[in-house]
Amino acid sequence: MRTVRVHADSEAALHDWRHVHNLIVPTAVLSLEEVRERSARNVLHVAHFGDTLVGCMTVRPPAAGSPTATVIARILPAYRGRGFGRSLYAYGLVQARELGAEVIETVVLASNPEGLSFAHKAGFVEFDRYVLPGDTVPFIDLRLA
Repeated sequence: MRTVRVHADSEAALHDWRHVHNLIVPTAVLSLEEVRERSARNVLHVAHFGDTLVGCMTVRPPAAGSPTATVIARILPAYRGRGFGRSLYAYGLVQARELGAEVIETVVLASNPEGLSFAHKAGFVEFDRYVLPGDTVPFIDLRLA
């Protein structure tokens, strides 16, 4: 698997990242402009197996004075269970540590039982649930134990 950093000037990567995000998080669909904005403040990657798009990742760096980074690996349903999530997550974890993270968190949509199972197997423990205004499906915040 190879990953490609998403930059605001990389239209194909922006579209790919948005496509994966919006399929996996349908309750928080992002516009292309919102993805551009995220690419300026977070580390975004798309993951390919050969020429096939299999997932995307977000690393939210620690805020000033905070030891916490958020690593979110998203794998398209057809490619789950093949080790892509583990590889992408491991890559994101290294990046988060390089950005100064001492604490790692992730976020999973409650309607994604595979993602939640993956997070638990990776050592994450739930610490919060919340529903965005107008939504009905909670997001689950988890912290690496």
